[in-house]
Amino acid sequence: MNYSFQTRVQPGSSKNEVTPYEGGVKVRVQAPAVEGKANKACIQFLSKLLKIPKRRLKITRGEHARQKEITILETDRAELKRIKEVLGLLKP
Repeated sequence: MNYSFQTRVQPGSSKNEVTPYEGGVKVRVQAPAVEGKANKACIQFLSKLLKIPKRRLKITRGEHARQKEITILETDRAELKRIKEVLGLLKP
């Protein structure tokens, strides 16, 4: 199964980090929003954070906008629960 979530990307940040944000997550990346560098940095950062290969992460909406939809390909329930915990998307 595939899992999609909403992301707000903030390029040019002082450090890479992710925080919960209005029904999704806010991803701050150090890379500038020039020639797709922030998108690439976002995927690379999420890949390391979530411990999944970059090839399984796709920007499915908002390639040229700050609001994006990220899709994780070929995930299962156990991995999905772990991903939601890491991103802070599970309700307490």
